[in-house]
Amino acid sequence: MTGNSTPRSCGNKKETVLSLHIHSDTVAMENKLRKKLYDIIFGSDTLAGKVFDLVLVIFIILSIIVVVLDSVPAFRTGWHDYFVLFEWIITIIFTLEYLLRIAVVKLPLKYIFSFYGIIDLLAILPSFLGLVMTGASSLIIFRALRLLRIFRVFKLSRYTIAGTVIARSLRASRAKIWVFLATVMTAVIIIGTLMYLIEGEANGFTSIPRGIYWAIVTITTVGYGDIAPVTTLGQFIASITMLTGYAIIAVPTGIVTAEFTHQQKIADKYGISNRSCPSCMAEGHDADALWCSKCGAKLN
Repeated sequence: MTGNSTPRSCGNKKETVLSLHIHSDTVAMENKLRKKLYDIIFGSDTLAGKVFDLVLVIFIILSIIVVVLDSVPAFRTGWHDYFVLFEWIITIIFTLEYLLRIAVVKLPLKYIFSFYGIIDLLAILPSFLGLVMTGASSLIIFRALRLLRIFRVFKLSRYTIAGTVIARSLRASRAKIWVFLATVMTAVIIIGTLMYLIEGEANGFTSIPRGIYWAIVTITTVGYGDIAPVTTLGQFIASITMLTGYAIIAVPTGIVTAEFTHQQKIADKYGISNRSCPSCMAEGHDADALWCSKCGAKLN
């Protein structure tokens, strides 16, 4: 009994070590495959990644063309069945792509609730909603937003960097813009209320919200002309409102332009990369960044 237990014990140990090696090799192969798929699906530095994105862009464009043509009675009469078949083929392709994206990212929920994750979901959701809702398939036009990926296909770094700079500028100046909008809304409410009191229902200003609508249309220099002041005092206030509208147009432009200049200097000095974070999908990192500025994950 004792003599036979040692070889058996050694055999069990060898089997355990062998199984651990096999498991380790399997995990390593899975990680390698997942990383390769990630580089293809989310990257554009490899030929496979460029081809993958290019094929997606072609399908997106074809899908939008089909949706547009299907809305034309002359095409819908003779080609509707073919349009439906082609749309379902594209929907299945995009569904598989969406599931692959979820499978290869480290934090799937981050991708699902990211900008591109929501757009990817909108690309397939309308077709399935169309089975239970009439007219929901028209929402497939949201796929046009996915054409933003074309910037990564052709490596148009100029436009990618410019888009990142603009996004950073808007984000950095959002507090000033909110203050500006709050000031404008206060002025619009006051002007709309005054016009309601001065002009009254007889001249089309049937309520304060109607007066606020007129003030917004006037101060933005749109001027639909569906409501117009008749009294002398009302026309005087309208003239002041129009001049004020021309004066305030430059304010948000100046705010964003100043911030854009600042962000452009930073981009020129430090550079901006179009790498995406493997965890949170954030893009627009500095060229020399090693860690994601959003979630702190290590960048590829």
